[in-house]
Amino acid sequence: MKPYCVVAVAAALATLAACSEKPQTLALPKSDSAAYTGPTSAFAAPGWKAGDKAAWEQHLKARQQNGQNDYSRIN
Repeated sequence: MKPYCVVAVAAALATLAACSEKPQTLALPKSDSAAYTGPTSAFAAPGWKAGDKAAWEQHLKARQQNGQNDYSRIN
C-alpha cells in the first residue's frame, strides 16, 4: 500500500469521526411530586410551609390577584 493511500484513508476516517455527535441530554432529577410539597428554603414565601396544600393555593390566589392582575393595579 502506498503512503498517500494510508494518509487518504486516515483523513477519511478522521472526517467521518468528526461527523458523529454525542447526544446532548440534560440530566435533571425527575420530579413527580406535587408543587406544594416543595423544599423548605430561605427563598420560600413567608407563611408557607412545605406540604401545606391549602396555604399553597392561598398564596397562588393572592399572587394572581395582587401581582399578576393589571386591572387591580390601575387603582
